[in-house]
Amino acid sequence: MADKVHCAHILVKTETEAKNIKARLDKGEKFGSIAKNSSLCPSSKNSGDLGTFTRGKMVKEFEKAAFALEKGQTSEPVKTKFGYHIIKRVE
Repeated sequence: MADKVHCAHILVKTETEAKNIKARLDKGEKFGSIAKNSSLCPSSKNSGDLGTFTRGKMVKEFEKAAFALEKGQTSEPVKTKFGYHIIKRVE
């Protein structure tokens, strides 16, 4: 089991927005450009990159999804108290 992951994410307010973004990603749009233009998180300026983090650093729903991803994989929308996230595991 990995003890740290490197992820990027896109944060939006609604599940509909998140599902639309996931569909765009599935069609081949670049994660970083969508993050820069659509994400509400300050990480958007870095293409959504959150860097590397260990367990216990993120809210539990986000952490569970992030650690379940394989390298290069993108999550379905994940709801947290902040909104809806699309998470991509970088490493």
